[in-house]
Parts: sequence; C-alpha cells; structure tokens
Amino acid sequence: MDFKTFSEAIQTSISADDFVKITLSKPVRKNEGLRNIYVRLILVKDVLKLSFTYHYKTNDQVKNYSVTEGIEVLQEQLLSAFRTAAVFTLREDVQVFVSKKKTISYKKTAPSFSSKPPISHDKPKEKRAELGQYLHYLGVTDKENNVIPKMADKFRQINKYLEIMESLIANAKLPKKIQIVDMGSGKGYLTFALYDYLVVQRKMEVTVTGIELRKELVDYCKDVAHKCNFDNLFFECKPIETYENKKIDILIALHACDTATDDAISKGIVAKAGLIVCAPCCHKDIRQQLKGQEQASPILKYGIFKERQFEMVTDTLRALILEKKNYQTKIFEFVSNEHTRKNVLLVGTKSSKENDIRQLDEKIKGLKDAFGIKKHYLEGKVNF
Repeated sequence: MDFKTFSEAIQTSISADDFVKITLSKPVRKNEGLRNIYVRLILVKDVLKLSFTYHYKTNDQVKNYSVTEGIEVLQEQLLSAFRTAAVFTLREDVQVFVSKKKTISYKKTAPSFSSKPPISHDKPKEKRAELGQYLHYLGVTDKENNVIPKMADKFRQINKYLEIMESLIANAKLPKKIQIVDMGSGKGYLTFALYDYLVVQRKMEVTVTGIELRKELVDYCKDVAHKCNFDNLFFECKPIETYENKKIDILIALHACDTATDDAISKGIVAKAGLIVCAPCCHKDIRQQLKGQEQASPILKYGIFKERQFEMVTDTLRALILEKKNYQTKIFEFVSNEHTRKNVLLVGTKSSKENDIRQLDEKIKGLKDAFGIKKHYLEGKVNF
C-alpha cells in the first residue's frame, strides 16, 4: 500500500512549520471502543514529537512518539483500524481514504485552519486547591502554609479530584443552586476541597452535606467547617441507608464500604440526582454469592484475579443498573495505582434520552448468569 503522499504531507508540513493536526476516524470495528485518534505536535525537552490521543468510549489515552515512529503508527492504524485520516495544515488539507480492499485514495482541499496551535508541552498543572485554612486544620499544610511532605500525595489527589469534578459538573444538567451530598465523607479532605473550590473560589451557590458514621470524625469536621466559616458545609452522623433527602443534585460516595456504595447510589437514583460519582470500595456482596465456585472458573482459581473479577463484575452491574435508570455512565481511573489500589471512579450523568431497557435487562441477566449471581444488592434498592 502506498502511504507516500500521506507521509510526505505530514513531514512537509512539520518542516514548513504549518502543521495543525491529524485525525483518524471511521473505525473498522466500532464495537471495540476506539472511536477516533487525534494527533498534535508537541515539544518535549526541545524535541518535536507527535502526541496521540486515543478516544475510547469510556476514556482517553495519550501516547507520544517521535515523528518517524508516529507516522509508522498512523500507517498501522489505517491498515487495521480506521477508514479515514485527515492531515490539516495551513497550506492545505489532505484526506486519506482506505477501502475495504485496502486501496488508498487521496483528496486535497483548501485549508480548514488559518492558525496553528502552540506546540509547547508539559505546562505546569493548574492547582485548583488553593492553600486555604482548611488544609492546615486537616493536616495537609503546616503553619507556614506549605504542603507537608508526607501529605504531598494527598494534595495531588485533592487537585486531581477537583479537576475531575470541575469537568463532570460542567457537563451535567444542574440547577443554579446545587445540593451536594457526600456519603462516607470520612475526615473530609475531598469534601472540604470541593466546597472551597466551588463556593469560595468560583462563587457558586452550593450546599454540601457530608454523611459519616463515625461521630468523632463528624465532630472534627463540624469544628473545622466552623473555624473556616464554611456556612453551607454540614456534616451528619448516621448510616448512609438512613439518610433521607429527596433534593440531591450531586451524589458522591468515595470508598463507601461494600453495599454502602449501593445504598448511596440508590439515594442518588431515587432523588434523580443530575450527577452520581462513586469510587467503589470492597465487593463482599458478590464475593459471598460466588463463594465455592472458584474451581468452576479458571479465572477465579487465582486469588489476585478473583478479587479483580469481583470488582469488575460488581461495578459493571452497577453501571448497567444506572443506565437502566437513564444515566449515561463511564468508569475510569481516579488516581494512579501507586497511590491507592482502589482507584476506579464510576460516574453516572442523568440523561433525558431513554436507554433501551430490554437490551440492558439482557446484559444484566447475561452477566449474572455467567457468574451465578442471583441478585445484585442495588437491584433490590431501586425496585427492579
């Protein structure tokens, strides 16, 4: 196959300093999840590289290559995964078409762009968590407002969390006055950070309520909120399952143990929350149902795989149940594995579009049948 025109268009535009971007679209196998690839030019340690953003159905992945390697990867993707590519430059657009019989055709058109994006890379990450008073009370910073070295990972986690929440809130349909309930708020690191970011920094009309079973932590958080004059930040001492509030716009449950995550999700569903954000913890409910079946499945024979399987099955069922209640779902990594193994974030965004209930029922039943699961705890909580 002749990719000469394609390769030359890329190399010439980079040499002429008029390269804009490359896109690969029309995947050959849509069911595999990779929807498209976006390629831009970046500068890493004074060396030009092609940065690939792989857009999957549930997440994005970024990989950087040298220009030569990048062109080879593009050719491989066109041979195996995509039907169309476009090279955008300030001089012209070059479109590449690959037929089912692997023949290549080209089309050149007038440029779509009159300017190109900057190629600088690795700009300093924006820190959304300002070094406020609450961080000192929570033990993240010292008296001089410097992050304590042993709390550096926690501070990074806080900023990553705020970055994620900023994007999720921006893309959810929420009222002007937002009610947030954080179930299983613990010591409140992320609860305080979210309140400070939304109310103090962004001046949004937000009320946040933390639900926590341990009275000593509730009393501690109430005291910190009072000292910081966080007037619309509240904490209640009670089990998640007993909390009653039909006005929840954002439901958060980070590391609520076992079925407490399901109790929290059900509260969000019943309240028709616009956004449900969970970081599931242990998965004892499914583990108990599958006890004794290890020998029937080669995967469940090995302890490390068994635990991962419980997690994947449980969280997939949760996502499908949310979809059945007309939520658009995605599951992605919250923080890297080096900080915590429990790093999966399950997000449900309320949609006006009705999902295919019959198809979702079949998926739920198929998954339960495959693993011998009688009933997922969450099913009983949301009146299936």
